[in-house]
Amino acid sequence: MMKTNEEYDEVISRCRRVYVLKMKDYGPSWRIMRVQTVNDQLFIKAKRIREIETTGVNMVGDSIEGELMAIVNYSVIGLIQLRQGFADDIDMSAERVTQLYDEYIQEAKDLMLKKNHDYGEAWRDMFGSSLTDIILTKINRNKSIASHDHQTLISEGCDGNYFDMLNYAVFYLIQLMEKNGKA
Repeated sequence: MMKTNEEYDEVISRCRRVYVLKMKDYGPSWRIMRVQTVNDQLFIKAKRIREIETTGVNMVGDSIEGELMAIVNYSVIGLIQLRQGFADDIDMSAERVTQLYDEYIQEAKDLMLKKNHDYGEAWRDMFGSSLTDIILTKINRNKSIASHDHQTLISEGCDGNYFDMLNYAVFYLIQLMEKNGKA
């Protein structure tokens, strides 16, 4: 479990670096996105990964790793938009959204450690493509929940799905690191 903890931190450090650099380029321009738009952004990233996995063809050149990192970061953006609400203009500083990023990442990691213990690190024996399918399922769940005004009868809400997507993307990134000998 200690290895997972360290690998998780390494992956998140790389994702956070991209997030911070994008804040320097664009600021938190995504604050205007409604939750369903964030869900669609996540969908196109996961759908692209699945297409590359299925066909073996990557015409754009962006890597699966880059798309998984985007899923991590858009999952945090989804949590921010869900919990803070969307805005009509940029209403937060890059520093504030980075602080929220760190808070939600810590919440995701705490959840991962609990679930990882209970599930015995089952993700290590899963195919990356299965992780992609689970992420796509979580996106579709969020889209369905959003279409019901975020009301659920028995299921966890969108926030639980964002945390799961984030953690499954991190698991896939860890698998890729190990496969490429970077872990």
